Amino acid sequence: MTIRVIVADDHPILRAGLVSVLNSSSDLRVVGEAGNGAEVLKAIGGTGFDVLLLDVSMPGKSGLDLMRQIRKDHPRLPILIVSSHPEDQYALRAIKAGASGYLTKMSAPSDLVGAVRTVANGRKFITPALAELLADHVEHPDEGTPHETLSDREFQTLKMIGAGHSLTEIAEVLCISVKTVSVYRSRVLEKMRMKNNVELTRYVVEHRLTDDP
Repeated sequence: MTIRVIVADDHPILRAGLVSVLNSSSDLRVVGEAGNGAEVLKAIGGTGFDVLLLDVSMPGKSGLDLMRQIRKDHPRLPILIVSSHPEDQYALRAIKAGASGYLTKMSAPSDLVGAVRTVANGRKFITPALAELLADHVEHPDEGTPHETLSDREFQTLKMIGAGHSLTEIAEVLCISVKTVSVYRSRVLEKMRMKNNVELTRYVVEHRLTDDP
């Protein structure tokens, strides 16, 4: 049986690489592509498919926000998150939001193919790193770090402030208004009990939340 996949990633070159890897397997076939949230919703509404491959960082509505929206109409749809972010940043958020699995873009092509096959068969795809995070979360549910209390958008705002981006730059990347970013920043400061961007930046660096190596 051929597993039909829709690939959603806003970077054309990376998306082409994912498509190439999947189409190289005789039992997998990419039947749709999307580069933003609107294209994702259009693709899943007009094409018969079995698995949605979704990037966590999308322009406008984030991958996790999209997944929550899609889950309302397609509660059983296998959604595999593929991200440039390591497991300790987004994996738990993704699984809690309803993802069938989480894979980083540093993974081997064979892992990607195996992950798609796993979720297509109705099972969860859990890497060893994610399994460790899940076990720790179950054993110590109340001992999370402060940034784990943030919403997905607040967490994105925290990371970008820590990387030195201005509110205007953050607004452009997330496709939202500067006023909305300012609201997110205020919520982040309040939830994390910090006073300014300097303290936020120090926290991001100390907890290795930046995307730089």
